[in-house]
Amino acid sequence: MERIEFKITEFNSGERIDKAISENTELTRSAAQKLIEQNAVLVNDAPVKANYKVKLNDTVKVNIPEPKSIETTPENIPLEIVYEDDWLLVVNKPKGMVVHPAAGNYSGTLVNALLYHCKDSLSGINGEIRPGIVHRIDKNTSGLLIVAKNDAAHIKLAQQIKEHSFTREYEAVVHGKFKSEKGTIDLPIGRHNTDRKKMAVTNKNSRNAVTHYEVIKQYEKYTHIRLKLETGRTHQIRVHMAYIGHPVAGDDVYGRKNTDKELCGQCLHAKKIGFIHPKTGEYMEFDSDLPEYFRDFLSKLKPV
Repeated sequence: MERIEFKITEFNSGERIDKAISENTELTRSAAQKLIEQNAVLVNDAPVKANYKVKLNDTVKVNIPEPKSIETTPENIPLEIVYEDDWLLVVNKPKGMVVHPAAGNYSGTLVNALLYHCKDSLSGINGEIRPGIVHRIDKNTSGLLIVAKNDAAHIKLAQQIKEHSFTREYEAVVHGKFKSEKGTIDLPIGRHNTDRKKMAVTNKNSRNAVTHYEVIKQYEKYTHIRLKLETGRTHQIRVHMAYIGHPVAGDDVYGRKNTDKELCGQCLHAKKIGFIHPKTGEYMEFDSDLPEYFRDFLSKLKPV
């Protein structure tokens, strides 16, 4: 069971509890109402009704039960497999593909494709909804992703990610030009204070996040950059780049609205991945070509 706890600020004070929950978590109001009916929501350690209006400094605890297993169906979806053995595989995910089933995306996901390709040979640590998934990349981010075929591989790969010994390099096109050729963004990331579906640079309930960047080529209004992740927070690159004034081109959440009309989706690609093989102990590294959408966008830009 997952527990989410937060305090009511002036922003939510006076609102119904279900609305306050929806604005401070990823839960919808209807999902919050169901949890309230089940007495899974406590305000100041006491259950409340759905029409309860929260007060400043109320402590809200939301107990979210383990997700019920959904029928995840194997689907014959083509996969670009860069490497595969009995322990793992490395996949080059196309932009637009969701990694695992979730509300609104129960088919056509990477997991649906993996179930068809791997049959029963996927780790089970993340449950039936996310078999084999050690780490994720966003739906609109293309690029390399590692998948574990058994629990031993999953545990060892996850430990490398935790210890920051897992190599992850991205390339992106971002807005604006840089004064320095290289730089490091060392700023903590947590849930956005008012929009809980977004992440933000914040010192409140956050975790450290470090992104290194290097300029590849400057254009008139954009810059092509290489990024290396030292940590792997949700939306890390997109949040960090937007915070320093260089949002990822085509990012419809953190980017600039009504721009990048030539681009369909965000220009962010997970280009390189490196890790120690969980069985052999050998360091392995894989690099992928920039996808067509990325190259097409670059070709339309005016050089400096």
